[in-house]
Amino acid sequence: MPGEFLETETVVIGAGVVGLAIARALAKSGHDVIVLESGDRFGDGISSRNSEVIHAGIYYPEQSLKALLCVEGRQRLYEYCQSHKVDHRKCGKWIIAASDSQARKLEDIQAAAARNGVKLAMHDADAVTRQVPQVQARAGLWSPETGIIDSHGLMLSLLGELQDAGGQLVLRSPVVAAESVAGHHLLRVAGDNPLTLKTTQVINAAGLGAVPLAKTWAGLSDHHKPRQWFARGVYFSYSGRHPFNTLIYPVPEPGGLGVHLTLDLAGQARFGPDVEWIEQEDYTVNTNRLEAFVKGIRQWWPSLDPSRLQPAYAGIRPKLCGPDGGFADFRIDGPEDHGVPGLVNLFGIESPGLTSCLAIADLVKKKLV
Repeated sequence: MPGEFLETETVVIGAGVVGLAIARALAKSGHDVIVLESGDRFGDGISSRNSEVIHAGIYYPEQSLKALLCVEGRQRLYEYCQSHKVDHRKCGKWIIAASDSQARKLEDIQAAAARNGVKLAMHDADAVTRQVPQVQARAGLWSPETGIIDSHGLMLSLLGELQDAGGQLVLRSPVVAAESVAGHHLLRVAGDNPLTLKTTQVINAAGLGAVPLAKTWAGLSDHHKPRQWFARGVYFSYSGRHPFNTLIYPVPEPGGLGVHLTLDLAGQARFGPDVEWIEQEDYTVNTNRLEAFVKGIRQWWPSLDPSRLQPAYAGIRPKLCGPDGGFADFRIDGPEDHGVPGLVNLFGIESPGLTSCLAIADLVKKKLV
């Protein structure tokens, strides 16, 4: 790569919650860390477009990375929030069965959660009604470990610790080409001050851009460059008062967890995300999807007032399998996987990435040793 070189030890590509958590962990371990972010602000991609839920670790196959990192990360995240004064609330959630067939699926969910070390309490229709009177259900699972978090506050705290440990965040600095050769990495950085960085360690935590960057990475085998799909999910906010102080989830659907009710820390309700497979990055909230939202929500909340649903925002899940592909785990590919020293690629970091961020950071650190 032509041009002036700047040498450094460790580069993290992407300043979302996972990239910042990784950079913080490495900087606190004594690494000289630079975080490169293509956008104008940190956390402006996937990390700013999710439901801000701290997940318990319920739905993922036993011993998968998603299961292991979510369960470990959830506990660590609660401890971090308490010690660093990050706003959060362990509000719990109900998984609601609106029909007899869905009620039978609750037993499978409870068993899967137990294999991951997560205890859920099964309740019949009367018990659910006593706890959440406006919810109509045949049965429900109660998850006491689920919560909500101020994701921006979390990222701000992680960034502060990174900078206190000597790390740097550089905005408007997209990595447009990369090459690994002879034990180091060359990163061509565009933006306000184009340059080439030479580094001994690089972590590709670029979210939706992680796979496209890897596709053009010289020195990385094609076998370690996966395909990616985009699953867009839109959210609708609910204006005014509502009767809920906990999260409400339906039985999961292919590609996601169904249109569910989440709360922000101010108590405002929002519904989503749904699942819509798209070809390219597009955050349009299609109001035509409102009808499906109303139909889904009314299965368990008949008194919903549709006129109070307003388009909010959309997020995109970076999927490693398409609509018919089933479960796809996180891919955190280190040198032992692809054979390139000092390189870690993070692919398919969707939910529960926020919950798992501190555990993911430790795993990346171990892979670099």
